[in-house]
Amino acid sequence: MSKLSIVTINYNDLEGLKKTVGSVLSQTSTEFEYIIIDGGSTDGSAEYIKDIAKKESKVNIKWISEKDKGIYNAQNKGISLSKGDYLQFLNSGDILVDSNVTEKMLSNLKEDDKIIYGNMLKQLPKGLFRDKGFEGRKPTFLDFYYGTLNHSPAYIQKSLFEKYGLYDETLKIVSDWKWYLQVIILFNNPIRYVPVDVTFFDMNGISNTNKTIEKDERKKVLNELIPEKILEDFDSDAFGMDFTRRMKRVPTGMILFKIMNRIYSWLDRKIYNNYIR
Repeated sequence: MSKLSIVTINYNDLEGLKKTVGSVLSQTSTEFEYIIIDGGSTDGSAEYIKDIAKKESKVNIKWISEKDKGIYNAQNKGISLSKGDYLQFLNSGDILVDSNVTEKMLSNLKEDDKIIYGNMLKQLPKGLFRDKGFEGRKPTFLDFYYGTLNHSPAYIQKSLFEKYGLYDETLKIVSDWKWYLQVIILFNNPIRYVPVDVTFFDMNGISNTNKTIEKDERKKVLNELIPEKILEDFDSDAFGMDFTRRMKRVPTGMILFKIMNRIYSWLDRKIYNNYIR
């Protein structure tokens, strides 16, 4: 059995697929299997995959090309085909940053790891951004209320899917977030950060270009999973809590936070004293 199964899903993105496949097959490690799920592409993707699978001798490649019901249906197919202890999801267009990434990540795995994750690089207008996720701290519900754990640089133990279920195929964009929310926050499974640059994220992906759908789906999931009274508190106070947390992260922010807190306390006392007179 392979230690790792890397899953790539693709639909009519031949150029993106070539970049992704090239980065995977250039890895120095061969302790993984590669699963490619194509959604019945008409741009030559299936022919390319078939040719690559035939020529590749170092890495075991499994692939299918057939119509699917969306991103998470395709990823669930990949999970079902996988034999590895851990899964990594590397969608078409995303790439591993260099040839020894997989070797580094596998060498960092510990026997009791449920989910480990590294850095995800993003090309932004102002330059390259290194997204370190939670960078080793234990995430809270507030973290997932606003954000998520990056998907592509994570190694997820397959047994978690067997225990908690696969991705929700009724969602178009946020099913991986929903799964993380349940597994990490509601069921308290540990995650561990390793300081390794793992993936370069394709900023043209669906989750990056459909913010309205993402917002609506997140709201739907929160209403489904979180008790109404708890959610009401977060809906009303989350911005303030998140702002306070961000201010505390840097020295100047902490100073400003203390000043603002003292001003607020002074105003609060003044208003209260005027009220009771």
